[in-house]
Amino acid sequence: MSANLNLTAEDRAELFGDFDPDTHAAEAEQRWGGTDAWADAKRRSSSYTKQDWQRFKAEASDLGTRLANALRSGAPADGDVAMDLAEEHRAHISRWFYECTYEIHRGLGDLYVSDPRFTTSLDATTPGLAAYLRSAITANAQRHDT
Repeated sequence: MSANLNLTAEDRAELFGDFDPDTHAAEAEQRWGGTDAWADAKRRSSSYTKQDWQRFKAEASDLGTRLANALRSGAPADGDVAMDLAEEHRAHISRWFYECTYEIHRGLGDLYVSDPRFTTSLDATTPGLAAYLRSAITANAQRHDT
């Protein structure tokens, strides 16, 4: 199973470095392949250009920086700052890949701490960021009564 990205090998290397989306595509399809979210994400991402991926990465990086700053500043995960950032995270996923409901977002938050690959990646910038983001996601979902 290919990630079906409309990019040259050089573009992939520039955008994703050592991360190869194809190596994770089969696992992702096995987990979520029968869902509407999977079909929507695959449809959308297959049409993205190099510039689209650059915008996506810039937005994700900015959001990650602001989340890390909130954690380092001592902002509580269940406070407005962190919950607002969690809501931005949910909207970011919805804008780029699939409709990320609060239920799906909670599942992603759990994945960020249960899968060491996600935890390591998130915590690389700021230790504890994965757990902080999960807590903010949970609090944000509760704030929206879901």
